[in-house]
Amino acid sequence: MTNAIIVINSGSTSLKFGTYRTDSGEDPALICRGQIDEMRTAPTFVARDRNDRELDTHAWGEGNTIDHGQALEFVINWLESNVAGLKVVGAGHRIVLGGTRYESPTLIEGDVLDYLDGLSIMEPSHQPYNVAGARAMAKVFGHLPQVGCFDTSFHRTMPDVAQTYAVPAEVLAHGVRHWGYHGISYDYISRQVKKRIPGARRVIAAHLGGGASMCAMLDGKSMDTTMGFAGLSGLPMATRTGDLPPEVVFYLLRIKAFNSDSLEKLLYNKSGLLGLSGLSSDMRTLLENKSKEAKRAVEYFVYQIVKYAGAYAALLGGLDAFVFTAGIGENSALIRENVCKQLGFLGIELDETSNSGNGPKISTSASKASVWVIPTNEELMIASHTIAVLGTKGIN
Repeated sequence: MTNAIIVINSGSTSLKFGTYRTDSGEDPALICRGQIDEMRTAPTFVARDRNDRELDTHAWGEGNTIDHGQALEFVINWLESNVAGLKVVGAGHRIVLGGTRYESPTLIEGDVLDYLDGLSIMEPSHQPYNVAGARAMAKVFGHLPQVGCFDTSFHRTMPDVAQTYAVPAEVLAHGVRHWGYHGISYDYISRQVKKRIPGARRVIAAHLGGGASMCAMLDGKSMDTTMGFAGLSGLPMATRTGDLPPEVVFYLLRIKAFNSDSLEKLLYNKSGLLGLSGLSSDMRTLLENKSKEAKRAVEYFVYQIVKYAGAYAALLGGLDAFVFTAGIGENSALIRENVCKQLGFLGIELDETSNSGNGPKISTSASKASVWVIPTNEELMIASHTIAVLGTKGIN
């Protein structure tokens, strides 16, 4: 019998999962992973082995719908029926916001989900669906212990001044603070830095994907990060604005160009690379396109990365290493090249051959700060935390 935990990332219309052995030490061994997409219209399931080879697929058909509970029931039943000797003994969930109560991974019990659900009004894009997945698991598989792993937890080491906004105390009391996100990814990267670049104390990590952010780390701990209260501020993203003066919001509402709902949709779903280019939210498409609109979007993306890198180097008192990660960071040599060239004032020298091969080290031996491409693995990080929490509770 192989005991395993399942890692869940629940979205509004999708459910991603990964299954890991509980007995494989510091880095849990992946058994298989997969996802169910289009849950509200035409659900489809796919599972792949640890080498990304397809194991199985299933389609419910056009016009059918399933909820998170039905999706989880299908996935776990499939796992225990199709992977010889496998028994799911627990679940770990990615949940973006842990609030003031949860600064580390925690066992989901008592009123935990009620508290987390109450935070959905702060972060409505992901939080309610992350919580819905955990609620569905509790309903369908009530015997399975669950652990919540939070994107905000890693950033609770930021100094108080970095977590505060200049608003009155009564506003701060409503939970308004610089939360920071992508923390599970940065947690993983910080551990990889310790293994690969043990002498690097002052590190800037850039998680560049559909969602994008940067983090300034000192001795493996977050000192500041670009995403703020929710997932909108900081770097421009695929469809999200990044930094935008708040007075623009008031102006657009005053002239009645938008109401609060349509403006929120604009800023989250129609802005960023898509809004600026008017062409696409996909960086690959923009880099291939020769139009001035595409060029403008790419230049703006790089400009913001360089701007924050300079600020974070000042904050850290220098720079020992710069890490690119996530989809764009791991795969776009041109974006990395453009960023590194503009960071030459920090002593960065790019090795063009290594960069074109996606690293892992892409700086020259003469570079004062080393530059790396390190693939992130949020799923593995959640698996590790889940197994650790269940172990301390005497469950697994």
